Amino acid sequence: MAHPPVTIAVDAMGGDFAPDEIVKGVAEISLGQTHINTILVGDQARITAVLSHVKHNPERLSVHHAPQAVPMGAKPGEALKEFPEASIVIAAQLVRDGTAKALVSAGNTGASVLACARTWRLIPGVKRAALAAVYPTQTQRGSKEDPFSLLLDVGATVDASAQDLAAFAVMGASYARVISRNEIPKVALLSNGSEEKKGPARVVEAHELLRKVPGIEFVGNIEGVDLPKGVADVVVCDGFVGNVVLKMLEGISETAMSLARYAAKEKLLWRAGLAMLSSGFQRIKTLTDWEEYGGAPFLGFDRLFIKAHGRSKSRAIQNACKVAAKAAAADLPAQIGKMVQEFVPAGAEEVEVTKPLRVKK
Repeated sequence: MAHPPVTIAVDAMGGDFAPDEIVKGVAEISLGQTHINTILVGDQARITAVLSHVKHNPERLSVHHAPQAVPMGAKPGEALKEFPEASIVIAAQLVRDGTAKALVSAGNTGASVLACARTWRLIPGVKRAALAAVYPTQTQRGSKEDPFSLLLDVGATVDASAQDLAAFAVMGASYARVISRNEIPKVALLSNGSEEKKGPARVVEAHELLRKVPGIEFVGNIEGVDLPKGVADVVVCDGFVGNVVLKMLEGISETAMSLARYAAKEKLLWRAGLAMLSSGFQRIKTLTDWEEYGGAPFLGFDRLFIKAHGRSKSRAIQNACKVAAKAAAADLPAQIGKMVQEFVPAGAEEVEVTKPLRVKK
């Protein structure tokens, strides 16, 4: 029995190449993915102008006008105050109201997170949401042979408690099951040593909590050196540490590419060596291609947000929409809610689900 299509709201004005590349990606989705409908949210005139030059299926694609857009470099709080009818705000409202089941944006990360936090509600039992990121590893996992691990939080919750860290683990594991088809994901805490008593008090306490959580394989603490090895499928830390780690990983990747280009220019022998390794480099590039993954989730809310990279072009947007549709079809928030309730201690304090997050500027 065929399921009805999932509708995704796409922030057409968010990203370095918006709206052109965003619209092109959504147009491709409309032609090839019969289980996905999309709503392009943004400047109707500009969106329509791009659509007039690309093939698309108007039965699976619609446009919702938003008169404003948040600049990529703007400060989140100031931007949402200055642009209350920005495309990311209107898109989040469409998801809140049920017009769409999930949101995709390549726009300003802080503004996107803040728009969702102000518009949606936290899942009962979750006190803080987490912004996740995917990063490439040596290990492939799940039936999809996914080469990416999930790192969370990377910026939404700077001062996470032990209970928050445990909730992040549950949310990340639920996401890995749905997206990577990894039934029992390996979960680890990022610390300064593998011993269970290593790290700040909140990490030590979270270690004890996670040993009792059903449905995951908790492998304990890991160190930074273990991240690229793929020791864990889901790595948990607070937003301050996660953001530092994420930027470091991005920097290493860019530095490696720069060194390879430098070597190719400097000596003929080095250039010949790089040429001999070209097939291996191509394999690595294929396995670690972030555009293939599409985006990473903002987890903890009763609605779904997939954050695509700011440099996303049409292919990355297509894949971000596919990830969003898969998560929506599986009702990921409900799965997270069920798992969270299983480990929340009896008699725990009530959660104020409308409390705003601390979002990095």
